[in-house]
Amino acid sequence: MRTSTHARYKPFAPFALIASAALFLTACGSGSDDAAGGTANAAARADKIPTTDVVSSIQKDEAAAGLLPSGVTGLTLAVAVGGTPPGTTYLDDGKTLTGQDVDFAHAVGKVLGIKLTTEQASFEAILPALDSGKYDFGASNFGVTEERRKTIDFVTYINDGQGFATRKDSKLGKVTDLKQLCGLNIATGAGTTFEATLEENKHLCADAGEKAYKVQTYSESGAIWSSLQQGRSDVVMSTINGLRYAVAQQEGVKFLNEFHRLDVGFAFKKGTKLAPAFQAAVNKLIADGTYDRILKKWGTTGSAITKSRISPPELKN
Repeated sequence: MRTSTHARYKPFAPFALIASAALFLTACGSGSDDAAGGTANAAARADKIPTTDVVSSIQKDEAAAGLLPSGVTGLTLAVAVGGTPPGTTYLDDGKTLTGQDVDFAHAVGKVLGIKLTTEQASFEAILPALDSGKYDFGASNFGVTEERRKTIDFVTYINDGQGFATRKDSKLGKVTDLKQLCGLNIATGAGTTFEATLEENKHLCADAGEKAYKVQTYSESGAIWSSLQQGRSDVVMSTINGLRYAVAQQEGVKFLNEFHRLDVGFAFKKGTKLAPAFQAAVNKLIADGTYDRILKKWGTTGSAITKSRISPPELKN
């Protein structure tokens, strides 16, 4: 049964705190240099970001490094700040980036013995910028899809995917068919696989003679949760790991279900010669136990893979 959950919602403190923290973090990423930023951020947070060092002790692996193209000693990494872990965020100093993708990228950099220069960009801008050479690779939970494989090469390092969350007072249950969302407002990130999936399947509602759902896209995670809090959205579609983390950190919201699993990988310009070295580095991390330590740090052991692959076919499930 499909039940609309529009409006009539009263904001509650934990949700507001998470949203305000995420928005603050985005402001810092845009270049805010306020000395009071760290204090304000700490006060606003409803979560505790793990700070276990899982990277600095990693040693260079000559076999993996030998697969790099000649002369490569450093690379430019693009990341999108997502507001809350395990996505990329800032520590309380308002300057230091952290998150699961950051840890994996820097761990690979240590294995390969190269220096990474990290730059922040909006999620939807990273993949197009790879082709121009602005960045050497991106790491922001990029799911491997058939559409993306046409223009992007991937080296996989986790398995995550698409899921749904809503408010606890919603009567919406497990979403196994997007027709269950007909007539509802769905909040999601701009330029994501979630947006693409929703837009591509809008016709399902019309085909069933029902009102289409509305896709509401945002560039900031704080705006997504605010939309749900304020009743402008009925459900959130995002990463499985991100949604589970958000649900664990705040009251009044529930994780509905996994919808579609996807391999997640470092993203490169099509035809890159960096892929074999990155694949070898990820497999080295898996073999020596560093991989498991990173996943345990971020509480995402359910996303483990046993072997890295280069641009595998999209998972069908």
